[in-house]
Amino acid sequence: MTHAIDFKKIALETIAIEQHALDVLANQIDDHFNQACEIILQCQGRVVVTGMGKSGHIGRKMAATFASTGTPSFFMHPGEAGHGDLGMLVRGDVLIAISNSGKSDEIMMLMPLIKHLEVPLITISRDNTGPMPKNADVALTLGESNEACPLGLAPTSSTTATLVLGDALAVALLEARGFTADDFARSHPAGALGKRLLLHVKHLMHTGEELPKVSPNTPMNQVLYEISNKRLGLTTIVDEQDHLLGIFTDGDLRRLIDKQQGFDVKLPVSAVMIQHPATISQEARAVEALKQLNAKHINQFVVVDDQNKVIGVISMHDLIQAGVN
Repeated sequence: MTHAIDFKKIALETIAIEQHALDVLANQIDDHFNQACEIILQCQGRVVVTGMGKSGHIGRKMAATFASTGTPSFFMHPGEAGHGDLGMLVRGDVLIAISNSGKSDEIMMLMPLIKHLEVPLITISRDNTGPMPKNADVALTLGESNEACPLGLAPTSSTTATLVLGDALAVALLEARGFTADDFARSHPAGALGKRLLLHVKHLMHTGEELPKVSPNTPMNQVLYEISNKRLGLTTIVDEQDHLLGIFTDGDLRRLIDKQQGFDVKLPVSAVMIQHPATISQEARAVEALKQLNAKHINQFVVVDDQNKVIGVISMHDLIQAGVN
């Protein structure tokens, strides 16, 4: 019978060891970090990240984070680079090479061509004693710390520290570029954030022939036809220049019938329309429109321009259907 293993204890010990590695890393951040950021900011091409094994996995994540935060970047496998993929690297690029030991054979084999291309080289390694950091324009170091693996073999603390250092570079560059939430959304158009930040009322509103409009003198029987025909649950009432005078909704119709027990179908809509209805700008974000609809407990907004002319209608259904939340 095997003895019971305290998995929780092992987990906490692993976390503590990796936290210590980050404390060590924090003490390594100096002017070399500033120099690396300046080199990347001045880059006219792309930031190419390379690394073998687990360093390569971290490098892929680093390149993806750079690319999504305003620094054009991709990952280049050093083994494949020696068989043609080095053509990805051109003058004007910056190369970030990751190796905990600082002496990856696959990367060192590429060094002559890297020098020939005059591509600035930034290395990330445990210390600056290996051949890679010695050939670097800027050598970033992680510092000496133990791997969380009890054998001291599996990359654990070192890869965590490398990942955090990559994030630190990405965030520093993001701030230096003045990268905004809108910029982030443009690189994530299919995600929830993209919809929140990129979709505006003008992208979803009903316009043209879909837009229900009647004049104030229109009799109620024609008003009801317009509401039914356009299928938006309301009609706008406008003057000859399309200035908004009011609205009449299917809810208003039900309330009118309940109140009057029927009504004259020849009654002009101006006698029963709702004046000063809720409106919104076409430039408003869709998520803000949804927020305001919920706050006001209404189902539609009339979209007007800066002269209060009706240019569209947007409904709660339009926003939900578009995935805005």
